[in-house]
Amino acid sequence: MTTDSSMILAAEDLSAFGQDPWWLVLVKAVLIFVLLVVLTLFNIWFERRVVARMQHRPGPNVHGPFGLLQSLADGVKLALKEDIIPKAADKLVYVVAPVITVIPAFLAWSVIPLGPEVRVPFTDITTPLQLTDMPVAVLYMLAVASVGVYGIVLGGWSSGSTYSLLGGLRSSAQVISYEVAMGLSLVAVFLYAGSLSTSEIVSAQADLWFGIILIPSFVIFVISMVGETNRAPFDLAEAEGELVAGFHTEYSSLKFALFFLAEYINMATVSALATTLFLGGWRAPWPLSIWDGANEGYWPVLWFMAKVLGFIFFFIWLRGSLPRLRYDQFMKLGWKVLLPISLGWIVAVATIRAISLNGGFDRTYLLGAIGVIAVLFLLLFFFGKDEEEDAAESGADDGADHRDEFDAFAGGYPVPPMPDRVALRSTSSSTAPEERE
Repeated sequence: MTTDSSMILAAEDLSAFGQDPWWLVLVKAVLIFVLLVVLTLFNIWFERRVVARMQHRPGPNVHGPFGLLQSLADGVKLALKEDIIPKAADKLVYVVAPVITVIPAFLAWSVIPLGPEVRVPFTDITTPLQLTDMPVAVLYMLAVASVGVYGIVLGGWSSGSTYSLLGGLRSSAQVISYEVAMGLSLVAVFLYAGSLSTSEIVSAQADLWFGIILIPSFVIFVISMVGETNRAPFDLAEAEGELVAGFHTEYSSLKFALFFLAEYINMATVSALATTLFLGGWRAPWPLSIWDGANEGYWPVLWFMAKVLGFIFFFIWLRGSLPRLRYDQFMKLGWKVLLPISLGWIVAVATIRAISLNGGFDRTYLLGAIGVIAVLFLLLFFFGKDEEEDAAESGADDGADHRDEFDAFAGGYPVPPMPDRVALRSTSSSTAPEERE
């Protein structure tokens, strides 16, 4: 059987891991912690600056060069605020909930490859730029990321507030719904990489990134990761429609800061996961890849962070551009659009992959199939009609005679009609109560 290099299943080779001395493991863990904290401070500043530019404002520009120290000042101020615990709260769960949320956000980065094997400065030790790896590293990341929602639910429940509880329940439903589509979007990556190890998946993209040959999976993952992180336009768990902050309404001081920290680290985590699985990880993009030393030494860390910051900019761009979805639209997108497309795409990729490994399939057919599925996805996403819109149109065609008429101004103030009623035509919203009397 003859196959090209892109069609060979990746072999499990994790011999480079587990050989580091204890002090090097400790240094790696500390560096990951420092990287995520500094990246969070930068992302907060970056978001405020980008959104400000989109709204024709300067943004933070006073404290430090270009206002870079504004996030640090805000963090110190938040940590020093008075810590208030509601009287009706379950104190133990109330205190533990933010910790449950933030710890998995840090743990997920333990299997993210930031670069290839390098020599530690001032020593003869060679080590990969990754804390550890395992044969099921991606499943470990998904499992750890899903634990964070327990902190959100427990935080909302333990606060003793109805609106906090509602925000926690919304968040749990949201994360569960979009984790299904996110997990299914990764199946195609596993089929082509032949491994669930993050370092092996990066190695499998040496010739061609999976984000190019698996475009539908990439698009589904990007949509799902926005819903997974409770970011606009999918930040429905914050319940701002009720004029509260959602699950963390009753939190203050350092506990609120931990929820805030977890949100921004989760943004970086899903961005790093998308970079690793779909954009070649730490490998240099073209045309930088032409340079022989682009994927050697510590340079790949720069390419990796540039890709991650590109996804962070995408998060910020969405927040500044799109309005928040209704909850029914949001759940319909996850269950009725992303899930069926993911299942159909998995079947197509598995079939194409099986035929390709047997040497009886041309790559041209693969690209053609990807194009057809991508077009179908776009048609379903952008041109599909809601059942509610169809019902509204049919009701308008019938003149809505089958529904009871309702006087919106019967009590002197305008009251919207129930779904099974229709307002009188003579009592439109432009008619004042005084004119009707």
